[in-house]
Amino acid sequence: MKAWQRERELFVGARPVLRPEQDGSWGAIEGLEASQDAAIRLQWYSEVPGSGAPERLMEAAVQALENRGMTVPGWEGLVEAGLTALEANDMPALIRAHVELQAAINDAERDDTSPYWTFAHYDTWEQFLSDASFPDVRPLELDEASYRDAVYAGWLGQIVGGAVGTSIEGYTAARLREAFGEIRDYLVPPSTYNDDMTFELAFLVAFEAAGREVTAREIGINWVSLIPFGWSAEMVALRNLQAGIVAPESGRTHNPFSEWIGAQMRGAVCGLVAPGNAREAARLAWLDGSVSHSNNGIIGEVFNAALVAGAFVQRDMRALLEETVLSLPDGSEYASVVGFALDRCKRSASWRDAWDACEKRYERYNWVHAYPNACAEVVALWFGAGDFDETLHIIAMEGQDVDCNAAQILTAVAVAGGGAEAIPDRWKEPIGDELTTYVRGMKKLSIRGLAERTVAAARRAGTASPAP
Repeated sequence: MKAWQRERELFVGARPVLRPEQDGSWGAIEGLEASQDAAIRLQWYSEVPGSGAPERLMEAAVQALENRGMTVPGWEGLVEAGLTALEANDMPALIRAHVELQAAINDAERDDTSPYWTFAHYDTWEQFLSDASFPDVRPLELDEASYRDAVYAGWLGQIVGGAVGTSIEGYTAARLREAFGEIRDYLVPPSTYNDDMTFELAFLVAFEAAGREVTAREIGINWVSLIPFGWSAEMVALRNLQAGIVAPESGRTHNPFSEWIGAQMRGAVCGLVAPGNAREAARLAWLDGSVSHSNNGIIGEVFNAALVAGAFVQRDMRALLEETVLSLPDGSEYASVVGFALDRCKRSASWRDAWDACEKRYERYNWVHAYPNACAEVVALWFGAGDFDETLHIIAMEGQDVDCNAAQILTAVAVAGGGAEAIPDRWKEPIGDELTTYVRGMKKLSIRGLAERTVAAARRAGTASPAP
């Protein structure tokens, strides 16, 4: 049957019905207007749900493109017009400014004088892999129960890190120290409800179904079927996916945020399902990252995935960190960033000295960009030296996108620790065994059950081969 025949069938089968209150069926328009206005206003000014940090996403989009060697002609006038309209609550004017600025962002021009273009660019996994140098696969020296314990610890460490960071993300190290002193405990009762793990759960569902054969397209379609909301790069990707622009085009089409932290914040799950196999974890991370990111944004996810995969077989966190940094292609800008951070760690007497150098060097990047947060991870891992408490203290005190950073690196620290015993009671007891999310069908999860699912998926896929 043709499409016209199906539509004709619907048309001829319809029977007339009189509706006395003819305006009633149009009432939904009012709700649509309010939701559209709210969505646009949020992109011009918002406050991070957990911490209250201020954001101006549309202005940050211009910043993100400048960081990627692009210019947006006329952006200043458009931003000023938008902010003036927002202040006056003039929605027609704000929408006009929004559309004009979005069009200018989509038509951004390459700035050949930018140092961004002196680095290698990677569009595909094959290109990236040809320049990368991941360590050989190392068999696990863990029995089935020990592997499960390590995965459970990894998820729990990630949840703890996210819960700590949610209340303090979006601020500088100086402001955090001024407000709270040394952060060594939860500042508010912890909540597991945030966006950090949302996309990892969607990846896990896709991986459960397809294993090693999972594709970026499948992961992306899983996103749009399970996740109702995203921010920055994920917001753009979801919008693209809803329009039928599938991965990897969903990550690089009209997406100024494609090198922000959104992919970097979800690499850990790829390491959990590929223990001891950094290359396979990196491949899975590349697929997942391409749904919403490109080039250095994807490499950020690769970095965290390889770090977690390596933590199953390399317990010395400094050795693991060096190994992971060196596995990245020398010519990538991301490698230069984590390489700089590692060098500063080795040259500095304290984490504060190392972090001050990194914070200054990458000050032109938004606090949600991958680069300053990658530096924060490196510094915390180096000076935390495998100690859960100290690593969490450092990553919290550095500021930036704290929940994303803490969640990823504490997965690795907890895995390397071998089990939940590596996590002090004061962190894990308030969490218990319940994870709350906004993923359809996964809104209340047992953390132990999540670990079981992760192990089962890895075993079915053949990406994990613990000792019998």
